[in-house]
Amino acid sequence: MKLTQQDMARLLDVDARTLRNWKNTKPYLYKIIMQGFAIEDIRNALHTHCDNLDKMINETNPSHNKDIV
Repeated sequence: MKLTQQDMARLLDVDARTLRNWKNTKPYLYKIIMQGFAIEDIRNALHTHCDNLDKMINETNPSHNKDIV
């Protein structure tokens, strides 16, 4: 799920204006924060894809043991 700057600011417990200001006044900090949110998005997508793959495997082979994967 794509977060807005308002959502990110809430998660960081800062005002959205602060986050926008960091983009200009503290670009390295802002970059690290954005990378953190991007990693979280990638992790969530990977989790979803793995769940979907596991579901497809179980549908094609119901006796498949989930502990093997």
